[in-house]
Amino acid sequence: MPTRSARTAWTGGLQDGSGQVELASSGVGKYDVSFPKRSADDAGGATSPEELIAAAHSSCYAMALSAQVAAAGGTPESLDVTADVTLGPDPDGGFRISRIALTVRGRAAGIDADQFATAAAEAKAGCPVSKALAGVSDITLDATFES
Repeated sequence: MPTRSARTAWTGGLQDGSGQVELASSGVGKYDVSFPKRSADDAGGATSPEELIAAAHSSCYAMALSAQVAAAGGTPESLDVTADVTLGPDPDGGFRISRIALTVRGRAAGIDADQFATAAAEAKAGCPVSKALAGVSDITLDATFES
């Protein structure tokens, strides 16, 4: 299986520094990062580790759910997946990812709402990114089947 890489070039300290993260394997872009923008309500045009984790989780989950729907005998038609990743204080000091909320709205032929809910839960448990994020104690799933 392949290995994918990203690279960050950083200058300065935590509060006054900044960097640029490059999606090296795909070459699709370089994105600004800074701690003040990471910890602000407005991202100010910069990305963050949490946004990149959200992108990884939503895309991985969509793939896993499409596989689970097919395994249940359905044909995936459309999946709209959002992952909201929250940065919060760590009781032991510093910060941690305190919550991830997955939301999916899906259409599939050949299965019903109960089968979709089962597939959604199995995808959450089996998604490789979900497994990698197992240390996050609060990962929720809101799955809606749109018939």
